[in-house]
Amino acid sequence: MIDQGQPVIVEEVYHASIDKVWQAITALDKMSLWFFENIPAFTPEVGFKTQFEVVSDQKVFLHLWEILEVVPMKKLVCNWQYGGYPGDSVVSFELFQQQDKTKLKLTHYGIESFPSAIPQFTRESGIAGWEYFIKGRLKEFLETTNSN
Repeated sequence: MIDQGQPVIVEEVYHASIDKVWQAITALDKMSLWFFENIPAFTPEVGFKTQFEVVSDQKVFLHLWEILEVVPMKKLVCNWQYGGYPGDSVVSFELFQQQDKTKLKLTHYGIESFPSAIPQFTRESGIAGWEYFIKGRLKEFLETTNSN
């Protein structure tokens, strides 16, 4: 496990069942609606790998993911690297039942292992990015009637 520095932690509570949240973070057709639309494939199985490009400020970042741990309806852990750049990180999605709601705790370890001279790799950029996805896009996706 990567244990350098302080991890980025973003939490949100959704008016949605654990099953609905789990589907949103593990089913490719749902992930593409709130996360990255160009993920070519995704299977929540240990050892599964995928890669895809994301363009930010005219730079192309090759995202390299490998699933490290899966506990259905509870936890998904992914190794997250960027092709062509040094650094190695781990992203954990944990789900908790709270009455008729679901809490998601995202923890991103190892952001500081990426080159800090690149704005997209700073801790501040990581926090802003995860808040955008977890508190914004995913919340909107889960709490609209079209996400069933």
